[in-house]
Amino acid sequence: MYFPVAGIEVAPWLPFLAGFLVAFFCSMGGVSGANLLLPFQMSVLGFTTPAVSATNHFFNIVAIPSGVYRYIREGRMVWPLCIMVIIGTIPGVFVGVWARVHYLPDPTHFKFFAGLVLLYIGGMMVHSLLKKPAPGSDKKSAEKRFQEMVLQFRKNQADKVNQEALPTTKVVSFGIKKMEYTFYGETFSVNPIIIISFSSFVGIVGGIYGIGGGAIISPIFVAIFKLPVYTIAGACLMGTFLTSLTAVLFYQIIAPFYPHLAVAPDWILGLLFGFGGALGMYLGARAQKFVPATFIKWVLAFVLIFAALRYVAEIF
Repeated sequence: MYFPVAGIEVAPWLPFLAGFLVAFFCSMGGVSGANLLLPFQMSVLGFTTPAVSATNHFFNIVAIPSGVYRYIREGRMVWPLCIMVIIGTIPGVFVGVWARVHYLPDPTHFKFFAGLVLLYIGGMMVHSLLKKPAPGSDKKSAEKRFQEMVLQFRKNQADKVNQEALPTTKVVSFGIKKMEYTFYGETFSVNPIIIISFSSFVGIVGGIYGIGGGAIISPIFVAIFKLPVYTIAGACLMGTFLTSLTAVLFYQIIAPFYPHLAVAPDWILGLLFGFGGALGMYLGARAQKFVPATFIKWVLAFVLIFAALRYVAEIF
């Protein structure tokens, strides 16, 4: 099948399968998988014009709603966190899209800078995963206790035993200086101004490379702010969805001003990626509570370090 905007010919099942696989595994950590899909499109399919970023954003628009729906249904969407991400990322996306088309058709040097930042965050995640607990620190985290409860919940379902519903997130307070929410007996607090600042940087990078930003902001929440991965995935995906929606609209609006470049998305190719991603996203979000938090964090670390090394290597 030939895709005229992308200028490539590929079997239609391949984009569908690629979208499904990246979305299934990455959605558990609040990442759409667009971060892995972009190098696949560029290096494997040979789609390298600015339109590849727009198409990648369109994948997010099609794929993410099914996963977000699942997290909302299970009561694990922290809406204030989502709002902070959106406030920071959307203005950054406009800057990123403009820079991508105007100044960075081949953004090698900026990739090097972004790669170093991502490598640092990924290194922090790996260090925290490998770090041994302090002596005498045997208190189980909310993540571990939640995972144990999910396993018991599943066992009781199989045995048809009556049980209470799984715990959900509950927002305690939301102001300019502090947002607090509880999850399974623990309270987590963040500074909205700091979250919005991080999100602005994420928006710029996401606008340039078409990754939505979830691949960056999700590890930041886990590695730097120490938030439970079971509670941040929905907010990160929702933020990525709205960020990508903004980016696609902007790419489409400015496309007529750059007739010499392919700027607007390849809609058909994006739909194929997105349909596979929607199925993978829903199944990944549904399976997340049955998967150990440590495994999900390793997936996030891999996604982050993979992107970082790829960006850094291009300078050489």
